[in-house]
Amino acid sequence: MARTNSGRVRNIVAATAASLSLVLASCSTGSGAGNEAQSNASQESQSTITVTDNHGDQKINSPAEKVVATDNRSFEILDNWGVNVVVAPKPIVPFTVSGIKDNKDIQDLGSHREPNLELVAAADPDLIVNGQRFAKYYEDMKKLAPSSAIVEFEPRKDQPLDAELKRHAEGLGKAFGKEEDAKQLIADFDKALERAKKAYDPNVKVMALNSSGGTLGYIAPSVGRTFGPVFDMIGMKPALEVANSSDDHQGDEISVEAIAKANPDFIMVLDRDAGTSVRGTSEYRSAQSVVEEAAPLKNVKAVKEGKIYYAPEDTYTNESIITYTEILNSLADAFEQA
Repeated sequence: MARTNSGRVRNIVAATAASLSLVLASCSTGSGAGNEAQSNASQESQSTITVTDNHGDQKINSPAEKVVATDNRSFEILDNWGVNVVVAPKPIVPFTVSGIKDNKDIQDLGSHREPNLELVAAADPDLIVNGQRFAKYYEDMKKLAPSSAIVEFEPRKDQPLDAELKRHAEGLGKAFGKEEDAKQLIADFDKALERAKKAYDPNVKVMALNSSGGTLGYIAPSVGRTFGPVFDMIGMKPALEVANSSDDHQGDEISVEAIAKANPDFIMVLDRDAGTSVRGTSEYRSAQSVVEEAAPLKNVKAVKEGKIYYAPEDTYTNESIITYTEILNSLADAFEQA
């Protein structure tokens, strides 16, 4: 999706301004209407809206013509809405969001590990959509771009993720005048969730795993990355519960023998490497190969019966409401077939 940066208004030279003033003076009747129209247009173009985010009420110039985006949950939404992103951390933009990742007109902020935050100041954006991996740089961005509005809708840990994803969509919709589009995203999500809840058999024992570097990690119900909250959304029965489990992005350590002993009826898998730069290199080993080629898992019910769901490849860097809608619909399909 092509984007162009908004142009700067150039100063009109004095001679031209003088000539123009004479012309307007000689036509006083038209000048009043013209000035009123210009004033109304100016007021309209400089209108502000107030959006409530994680930090309180934020005033935003609307429409926001130049946007810095750092929030992985927002990239696909902003790209679909045609928002003019001028700076983004391209190394962590999902490969599926080519309108931002592959757009040469968008400056590369770098990854969250060593970002070039000076680009934010240089861009002088109307709005910064911050969050997830860049949440730790919030105060830095406020200092570097004091005249820019900043919004963050990162899901709060003490709130259900489904509600937080909808709050995120609503907030972005208001910020960019895309309220109807946001309502549609929420409606699609709610429909997918209801499908999955209806299709799930409460007797089916489910386990969630992630794969990285050829090894498997355990994703705990409720707190684990990506799939953890899905247990709560759908009301799924865990095949295994581990004490003191974490929300670590790598998951908790688990042996294939422990997975086999739990013998889940259904397995959900997040391929972390598929969403990173490892994908497409000689080092990459797919989650499917890790799971299905592990000898101790050959007799696990879910493996024998092919009841394994692999999240979309870009999930690890694209945990937006759009991604969760896709996950829930796919789970509903799998449960309905079962």
